[in-house]
Amino acid sequence: MTVDLVQASWTRIDAWLREHAPRTFATLRPPAGHEEIAAAQEALGVTFPPDLVASLSWHNGALEGPEAFRFSSGNRLLGVSGILGDTGFMRGIAQDLDGEAEDYWLRGYVKFGSYDVTSDGLLMDCRTGRDSFGAIGRFFDETGTRFGEADSLGAYLAELADRLERGAEAGVVTFNGRLFWEGPLPAWPEYAAEEPLPAPDERLPELDLSPSPTDPLHVSHLDGHEELGALIAILPYEQVVEAAGKQLRRLAVESGLSDYPEVETALDAWERGVAPPRPDATDPLALRLRAVLAQADAGRDSARRWAAEKIALGIWGSPYRSVCESAELRSHFTLDWRADLHADLGSSPLPPIPDDRFWGALRNPAIDSSWYAAQYSPDQD
Repeated sequence: MTVDLVQASWTRIDAWLREHAPRTFATLRPPAGHEEIAAAQEALGVTFPPDLVASLSWHNGALEGPEAFRFSSGNRLLGVSGILGDTGFMRGIAQDLDGEAEDYWLRGYVKFGSYDVTSDGLLMDCRTGRDSFGAIGRFFDETGTRFGEADSLGAYLAELADRLERGAEAGVVTFNGRLFWEGPLPAWPEYAAEEPLPAPDERLPELDLSPSPTDPLHVSHLDGHEELGALIAILPYEQVVEAAGKQLRRLAVESGLSDYPEVETALDAWERGVAPPRPDATDPLALRLRAVLAQADAGRDSARRWAAEKIALGIWGSPYRSVCESAELRSHFTLDWRADLHADLGSSPLPPIPDDRFWGALRNPAIDSSWYAAQYSPDQD
């Protein structure tokens, strides 16, 4: 029955991915052969539960890379070779720790999902003759193994198919043909906008305005935005400025800061190309944002504090930094931040996900890509 559930679930997952995330679907590999699966079991000295055999016979894992198919846990589906490599690696770690422990790693565990960046991943209990045979757990570097994900791979895949079909309410996001898993958005507290401005001499947190509008932005701020970051890097400066204003407006609305007249007036002026001068102690906008910082600190509301900081940096700082940091923070308020950012950038055709050579070839004085230029200059080819 669970084998049938594996096949039915993969049928649903594949159909959904073909329609909504074809680039992610393209990373799923063809079936593994029965001989390859049997050889892997012999090499590891375990018996794969029928669910794992059925899954490998459907997809022999997913290709590596940023477009890879990943479970909602963030772990990439492993094929036979990945299972052999990752499981062998985990066995080596357990041996180095002077023995095995059930809450860390046992020889009968088999890893079938990898976080790739660390040794974290999904595993299956392959110890025959136990009620836990076929159960799904997760391994974390810091805490070891914890079961309770699902009783079988079939049940795990069925729950995944359900989430995909529920869409955004289950944290499912698609962009540019790719699948992203987002956590549930928190319910942020609401604030009244009628508070009077504090007195200029009131003790309030200071705004960090140390980044200069002319400071080059380091590539690392763009690289995390993948193809959107590459687009920001190659667009004309004026287009980036316009997008930064739109993103700042979205952030102000989503965080509730646009309810303050000082913020709204400043954004209106900024969008007309009238940037306010650097603030002094009596500047109404600076006083309002500093009051928001104090309020956020008192309520331990990190998102509100970050929003106030980004509003200040957006108005008085670099548009490149602003558009990147506003978009990053907006991920705390909306699942659609990628599509919004692309629209604000003019819906221009998206370049491929950038690699080191892309950054090495970039020649934009507003972006510091000097390290990549030194490593990947045409002279090095």
